[in-house]
Amino acid sequence: MGLGPRFSHKVGRRFPAGGKRGRGAKGSGRPLPGSKRQPWPPPDRRSEPPPDSHPHLSPEALGYFRRALSALKEAPETGEERDLMVHNIMKEVETQALALSTNRTGSEMLQELLGFSPLKPLCRVWAALRSNLRTVACHRCGVHVLQSALLQLPRLLGSAAEEEEEEEQEGEDEKDGPTETLEELVVGLAAEVCDDFLFYCGDTHGSFVVRTLLQVLGGTILESERARPRGSQSSAQKAPARECKPADFEVPETFLNCLQDLTSSFLKDIAVFITDKISSFCLQVALQVLHHKLPEFCAYLCNAVIGYLSTRSSSVDGSPLLLFLRDQTSSRLLEQVLLVLEPPRLQSLFEEHLQGQLQTLAAHPIANFPLQRLLDAVTTPELLSPVFEELSPVLEAVLAQGHPGVVIALVGACRRVGACQAKVLQLLLEAFHCAEPSSRQVACVPLFATLMAYEVYYGLMEEEGAVPAEHQVEMAAARALGDVTVLGSLLLQHLLHFSTPGLVLRSLGALTGPQLLVLAQSPAGSHVLDAILTSPSVTRKQRRRVLQNLKGQYVALACSRHGSRVLDAIWSGAALGARKEIAAELGEQNQQLIRDPFGHHVARNVALTTFLKRREAWEQQQGAVAKRRRALNSILED
Repeated sequence: MGLGPRFSHKVGRRFPAGGKRGRGAKGSGRPLPGSKRQPWPPPDRRSEPPPDSHPHLSPEALGYFRRALSALKEAPETGEERDLMVHNIMKEVETQALALSTNRTGSEMLQELLGFSPLKPLCRVWAALRSNLRTVACHRCGVHVLQSALLQLPRLLGSAAEEEEEEEQEGEDEKDGPTETLEELVVGLAAEVCDDFLFYCGDTHGSFVVRTLLQVLGGTILESERARPRGSQSSAQKAPARECKPADFEVPETFLNCLQDLTSSFLKDIAVFITDKISSFCLQVALQVLHHKLPEFCAYLCNAVIGYLSTRSSSVDGSPLLLFLRDQTSSRLLEQVLLVLEPPRLQSLFEEHLQGQLQTLAAHPIANFPLQRLLDAVTTPELLSPVFEELSPVLEAVLAQGHPGVVIALVGACRRVGACQAKVLQLLLEAFHCAEPSSRQVACVPLFATLMAYEVYYGLMEEEGAVPAEHQVEMAAARALGDVTVLGSLLLQHLLHFSTPGLVLRSLGALTGPQLLVLAQSPAGSHVLDAILTSPSVTRKQRRRVLQNLKGQYVALACSRHGSRVLDAIWSGAALGARKEIAAELGEQNQQLIRDPFGHHVARNVALTTFLKRREAWEQQQGAVAKRRRALNSILED
């Protein structure tokens, strides 16, 4: 297929490993975080009041809270003594809430204490901070305290109704004084933010409060917030944030009403939220939350953004939208718009503004990222067909320009929609110079994994126009597998989930044991093995043919951080005969496995000691496990 000279820019070179973005990523077109920096603080947007306005936290008080937090962590997780300890500590926190919030060390401790706090003490601390909302929200330390308080809502909303019923029956303690309910406090915070919405969204620190508030009001904590490591999320939530699923939780109707009010505030100054870097983040979060909870409002907001951008000064080469796709700030907002649009609206957006411009966008250092999000959002053959037709002639050029993310996103769209799969695979073979002669096709996996053309990977010097050399099996077997890239791994994972992954599986089967071991031990490459084990398109026979090359490598696999995880996955799906082979090979190096930090987990999972000393009992145990697995699979299939 004619894609121009091999390579049109320079013959036989490595594809630039682009595709990174943000924080000065190479080839992203986005400046580093310190370049073109404004004076701090900005004259029109002061983030913090003068230091004298903050109450001072004495060293004695700081020492008390440090000791209290330490004692609380060591105390039993339940019991009357612990409840009394929490109550007393939070009473002290209430009296010095502002001083703790605006002190670096104090704010970090307060975030952890909020994670232990029951409902009423947290409400009182919140009420104590409310009168100084702007001071706390726009302080570099205080903002994290407010975020931590808001993020306690998934834990506390369920207990709020129960505690209110108990108070009605028992009566509230006089000395504690009247306390607003959690719902009233959140609604009050939303009202105050709404009254000065543009200020909070535009403030460097205050915008974080707005983003967290939007998520809490919508009952959806986004992945970016769940991954935030600051503070404790309660004694009952000590698992890493990335494991906190599901992210959705029930919220009262008043919260959704407040969310709608805040959404309408975006429309009043839509130009600011599209063009201002900090304010734009708030609108992006709003779109994600609304997409989950209030899709009709999300569509309305997206239409407002697109409508505004479409009426700006026209672009020389088409829609005004193209200018904003090339802008650092507005392009990020448009990425989010593309991800949340409904399929019919996405189709019309493509036809009205983007059709005929995809090749230009793919070559642009900034606009290629919104294009990737467009491809990520494709779910229909009607949209994939014109997009594929427009991008297919330039895949090699896009790779050579350092934008492999566009190619991987297109392959992902083909996998998702289930169309154009054979065509895109053929184009990839041509782009990596392994389509002709056909003997080269068996080398596609190392090329895709490393994002290198055939000549570069094998160090060949071929002149333009020369007939490509046949693939040398001995040369390929002697070469160690190159460094597997993240995007290369993603590409292979997509291809393994195609309806007919036979070519990729044959290439994987042609790898030697040491080469397959390197792939399995690689942080990125190990996920390719996961795809082999989980793809519904890979038959059991094909899977065995690839994995049999790992025989003789099981000990090295078990003693590797990522390889041990792959071996565990292989073991989980292995039949009894395969398990015997694995256990026998591991048993030869039992002592090495026991001493290894990763190997000893594998030895325990395999029950290696039982295998070596009581083989018959081990076989009965494994047979029972296999029987249970077959029964479970039959239930799932039914």
